Amino acid sequence: MKQTNVEMSFSGKKVTEIVGISYRQLDYWTRTELISPSIEKGEGSGSRRRYSYKDLLELRVIKNLIDGGIKVEKIREIFEYLKDQLSQDVTKVNLVISGNKTVLVKSGDELIDILQKGQGVLNILPLATVKEEVDSAIVELRPIAEVNKPNSQLNTGTGS
Repeated sequence: MKQTNVEMSFSGKKVTEIVGISYRQLDYWTRTELISPSIEKGEGSGSRRRYSYKDLLELRVIKNLIDGGIKVEKIREIFEYLKDQLSQDVTKVNLVISGNKTVLVKSGDELIDILQKGQGVLNILPLATVKEEVDSAIVELRPIAEVNKPNSQLNTGTGS
């Protein structure tokens, strides 16, 4: 049976390669609970964190926001809102960021002010491309033959 991206789990090392961040960033974001590994929390001596495909998408969104000049504190507020209020995948929406104001664009006629503060320069960060970017990175790191192996033979990396 072919394994889908959603069913895969990824080690910390693979996550950093796929998302394009350092292990130090991943560790900090995890320890400060900006992101939490969905598969295995890695609590206790000798245990390792395992991240889901959804975690990869969220991490890539966080990276894109930081690359777009958004501070981690603001990203925390944005993600709290998105997780509490958004019933769909974060990659299905766009954020319009203007200084201290962040607006969620769910559709052409539905804008939601997330932080309700200030004004500034307009910066639009499309999140829809995140899924394609993560999928592409997975394919580059994992040959097609490996993806088609049964779960017991699949090597997703063992680094944390």
